[in-house]
Amino acid sequence: MSETTNTSTEKKKPPLNGRRAVPSNNSNDEENEVPEMEAFGLIPRGFNPKDYLRVVDIQMFKHPHEINKQQHHTDKYYSPKLIVRRGQPFQIQIDFNRPYRPETDQFWLEYLIGRYPQQNKGTYIPILIGDVLKPGEWGAKITHKENNSVRLSIMSSANCIIGKFRFYVAVWTPFGILRTHRNSETDTYILFNPWCQQDAVYLDDEKEREEYVLNDVGIVFHGSINDIKLRSWSYGQFEENILDACLFLMDKAELELSGRGNPIKICRVASAVINSKDDNGVIAGSWDNTYTNGVPPSAWTGSVDILLEYYSSKQPVRYGQCWVFAGVFNTFLRCLGIPARLVTNYSSAHDNNANLQLDFFLDDEGKVDTKLTKDSVWNYHCWNEAWMTRPDLPVGFGGWQVVDGTPQETSDGMYRCGPASVQAIKHGHVCFQFDAPFVYAEVNGDIVYSRREKNGTQVIENIDTTHIGQLIVTKEVGGDGMMEITEEYKFQEGSAEERLALETAVMYGVKKQTTQDTTYQPQTDVEMLFQVQKAVLGSDFKVTITFRNKSRNSYTATTYLSGNIVFYTGVTKSEFKKHSFSAKLEPSSSSAFDVLIKSSEYMSDLLDQASFHFFVTARINETGKILAMQKAAILEIPTLQIKTQGETVAGKEMSVTVEFINPLKQTLENVTFRLEGPGVLRTMKKEF
Repeated sequence: MSETTNTSTEKKKPPLNGRRAVPSNNSNDEENEVPEMEAFGLIPRGFNPKDYLRVVDIQMFKHPHEINKQQHHTDKYYSPKLIVRRGQPFQIQIDFNRPYRPETDQFWLEYLIGRYPQQNKGTYIPILIGDVLKPGEWGAKITHKENNSVRLSIMSSANCIIGKFRFYVAVWTPFGILRTHRNSETDTYILFNPWCQQDAVYLDDEKEREEYVLNDVGIVFHGSINDIKLRSWSYGQFEENILDACLFLMDKAELELSGRGNPIKICRVASAVINSKDDNGVIAGSWDNTYTNGVPPSAWTGSVDILLEYYSSKQPVRYGQCWVFAGVFNTFLRCLGIPARLVTNYSSAHDNNANLQLDFFLDDEGKVDTKLTKDSVWNYHCWNEAWMTRPDLPVGFGGWQVVDGTPQETSDGMYRCGPASVQAIKHGHVCFQFDAPFVYAEVNGDIVYSRREKNGTQVIENIDTTHIGQLIVTKEVGGDGMMEITEEYKFQEGSAEERLALETAVMYGVKKQTTQDTTYQPQTDVEMLFQVQKAVLGSDFKVTITFRNKSRNSYTATTYLSGNIVFYTGVTKSEFKKHSFSAKLEPSSSSAFDVLIKSSEYMSDLLDQASFHFFVTARINETGKILAMQKAAILEIPTLQIKTQGETVAGKEMSVTVEFINPLKQTLENVTFRLEGPGVLRTMKKEF
């Protein structure tokens, strides 16, 4: 018998892997054993742990009305456990068996997640008690001591793993480390924090945070462009067990715990696990009107039943269509603290071979040949946008990202889609990951009708450039109305800029046609350069676009400049400049074109970091070739001159003059100076 039990335990061991010493750590649910007494060596006979500092009780202040859940905007979660957001301090109290004496007693805190905690992976976090908390870094300090109790303020890292952590208090003794025993009452959930500037999902508008993170109901727009219908949807991200169900989805997707602080990775794996194709995910889709042994998609009213059923049965829930996938995905994102909204695209293209055009093949009589035609246009299609920075892309592509849980096409071998930057889609820069060409085609593809002649050649009969993506909408912030966001995705239909973005997208994203072997030839005989004049805050400045025509032909170039104000993280706040012009390019010569940027155009929207991001796109009309560039620029902010008067001797008074030139055409009010001299004087604030 002993042998058989032995083999069954053998089986449970993860397979050995020659490349890694520690097995993969991709379950938030699994735990390791943590020793309550970790001896340094032989323990002398007289050793009695009771002689040392001992933890009697830990108070987590975890009730909805208490300080932690109030300050962290987590008071709506129906959960008895502590739930906090990363990069922001929270409070706990430890009661010892006697007063804590910092001179002789030493204790620290430990947060662990998963079965194989490791410090370098962020899955084992020891926290020493210090004097100050550094913003956005793990740390703890004592805020209050009374009798046998200490109050602690704990700061979590702003890029910490999202999930459920186990918590221990460890006390040092000369013979070993004494730990509190495993107590699930002290488990701590850590979520994304859109209120924290250092968090990748930081959103700077309180009304938007209330809508895109805290609102647990919403509206789905459906129907067709000429007959828009709406249905309400209950997201229910705060309901009982939903947070655990959402964490389970990441376990199901086998996302390494160390990757769970990154919203890009979380969105990407979630877009695959929301649908049941290829990974037994949450919802099975059905579009054929037969819903045997399941709930018809239109019967669902919200996400909670679906997520809870999946969490308990671990089997796909039947059935969903696009708005069901999107509704559940929205719950998942908001529950974890990623700002998210559900978006509907009317006349949405499903471009089967990602050539940015929908190919409709006609037969001899001019009817669509259903055997050959693989692309389709949906009356509407719902997906989600999630808000985050994109440090993996150039500046300017953060902000709203398209993620789509509806299984349409595979991406890197799985049914998933996104995150794809909305800003990159608008400007046609579809070379940036993930799945931008597919989303671009959904909102912009041209419908190409072609007919095959008897001799086998294909003749293009008609190209419809305005049908796809006529209207893109989401629910308005703080109300139930419809907000149109078409222009976040595309320029005015039929405008020069829109055609230009399409041709840029074709340049970056097109796959070679198999029907006609035409490969893309870049424009080599014209070069475009783009300079932004150094500018001081509040002044006008110019940007210069220079073309070098190296050929012997005369060309004209339709050129479009877009100027955007961006956060320093690269997230776009607003477009403040649009300018189109036609440039004549003489043979074998350079031509420069200046565009004036007036201060009045950018001052009202400017942010504290004063950064701009420009796109320039040009089409050579005679050859149809595209040139595209982008550039980030930052305004000069006036420098401060500091002068001292009198003796600079320690312990004596002296006066300091601070000067700067106000570059604005208005008087400054409410000016605050902060003066700090490390080791010399505490920070002084003075209002003028």
